[in-house]
Amino acid sequence: MAVVDKVRAETAAGPGQRRLGATNWSGWYRRLAGGLDFLSMLMAGVIAFVLRFPGIPGQPTVPYVALTVALPVLWLLTLMLCRAYQPRYIGVGYEEFHRVLRAGFVLTASVAILAYATKTEVARGYVVMALPFGTFLNLVARYRLRKWLHRRRWNGDCMRRVVAVGHRTSVADLIKLLRQKRYHGMDIAAVCLPPALTRGDDAVGEVEGVPVLGDFGQAAAVADRIGADSVAVLACPEMDGVALRRLAWQIERDDVELVVAPALMDVTGPRISIRPVSGLPLLHVEHPELEGGRKVFKTLFDRIGALAGLVALSPLLLIVAVLIKVTSSGPVMFRQTRVGREGREFTVLKFRTMVQDAEARKDGLLERNDNDGVLFKIKSDPRVTRVGRTLRRYSLDELPQLFNVLRGDMSLVGPRPPLPEEVAQYGGDVYRRLAVRPGLTGLWQVSGRSDLTWEESVRLDLRYVDNWSLAMDLQIMWKTWSAVFRGSGAY
Repeated sequence: MAVVDKVRAETAAGPGQRRLGATNWSGWYRRLAGGLDFLSMLMAGVIAFVLRFPGIPGQPTVPYVALTVALPVLWLLTLMLCRAYQPRYIGVGYEEFHRVLRAGFVLTASVAILAYATKTEVARGYVVMALPFGTFLNLVARYRLRKWLHRRRWNGDCMRRVVAVGHRTSVADLIKLLRQKRYHGMDIAAVCLPPALTRGDDAVGEVEGVPVLGDFGQAAAVADRIGADSVAVLACPEMDGVALRRLAWQIERDDVELVVAPALMDVTGPRISIRPVSGLPLLHVEHPELEGGRKVFKTLFDRIGALAGLVALSPLLLIVAVLIKVTSSGPVMFRQTRVGREGREFTVLKFRTMVQDAEARKDGLLERNDNDGVLFKIKSDPRVTRVGRTLRRYSLDELPQLFNVLRGDMSLVGPRPPLPEEVAQYGGDVYRRLAVRPGLTGLWQVSGRSDLTWEESVRLDLRYVDNWSLAMDLQIMWKTWSAVFRGSGAY
């Protein structure tokens, strides 16, 4: 009986099962998402019905009325089948949108196959309007809901309480990162360090203001004590496979999530796959694809996009050129040598935003540099003209670089185009930035622009080089609009 009692005590519901943290908000968030999903497809079905059957007498519309009513229910079931309501996909990453797109494809294909198999006549115009439009409306609704969640998280709401397990340096880096990116929804509430740092005179009381409540072996107890939603284990030799499995067993009764951070940095999901070998999960990392068909497709996408942009923005380009000409002396265009792919130099085009002798006055301003690396940036640069300040704030000065994209010197999306003197100061890994064409916009543009440190700028550029995809390019281009309109980090 003693053994039975011990097992019952070990598996009994502990205080952690009374946690109200992530469980509460994620539940109502998913219900709200489900309501928006239902309304999006219902609206699309009604609009498609009205456009396809505009009240013609005698039209057999009764089956389509029933289909319009049933469509939102079928849509919810399809989203569930595609796991679009999984808590781990909430709020961060493109996977949530990917699940919605997959559901749209599955439902459209299912309707088409079912109609063919049963030889049912279905109005193609209705289906073509309802399902794609409903999927689009749903994506917009999910996007707005996510932005609302991000705003709540910046205020400290809707957060997951996390216990960080690892060595002091890696834990400190994680805490700082999550404080900067609060929209991820992870709040480090407690830390577990190696036993040597939790006992005796060398005991560490806190890391970056977060209390140290135990060592590696006490992580499950700490999570239960503070009501944590997740335990994050960072790469460390002490937490091997056996230790991780035991930790997973200990926290599963409280429905606490276990996340493990590998030693790999800045490698995105599409390049990573799990290959089990005799029960051992091996993490396989694909090489980045910088050549071949993907490169050709990117080049075509860049050229077509640049040409379309120049045609659409030609009136704006003309207005900006006139404003520069009539408000300050000097040429409209500013030409500067930059370094492109594989170290080849080219002349970049920009609207002039400074006085004519700006380069000659640069040496006298070096001591006022606000950047901590090889970049030269001043928040209140006296050389910038009045019109130039507005152009810089909204990145209008960079629009002529569309000609560079059209010529093949640059890409629409890529690393920041560096100056030759900056490249001369590169060391080691930084040269990898030159493996692809520089971009008109990039991760640096949507992540802080000139407010970034040199190390952050390099890290973002290297992440882009190693993880490029068309989906990433489209995502960056979408985020560029909000970054430009906010004007933050631009000076």
